[in-house]
Amino acid sequence: MLLLISYDLRKPGRDYSSLHQAIKNVGNWWHCLESVWIVETSRDAIIVRDELMRHMDTNDKLAVLRTAGEWGTYNLGDDCNQWLHERM
Repeated sequence: MLLLISYDLRKPGRDYSSLHQAIKNVGNWWHCLESVWIVETSRDAIIVRDELMRHMDTNDKLAVLRTAGEWGTYNLGDDCNQWLHERM
């Protein structure tokens, strides 16, 4: 299963490295857009959301969505597209 994780981080200059590490810990990850990750995992989206929220401020925004099926990209590198092609 693949989860799409997207966020808006509202506090300029804050160090969100713990959030990025928490996302990497969810599973095999893809990160070719600034605030969008796709993670291959068997974890439930709600559980992942709850884990990631611990690394965010209360005014940040987060979406964790299960993905499946059709996809399309524009202007991403071959490595990004290959990762998607192998898993979607």
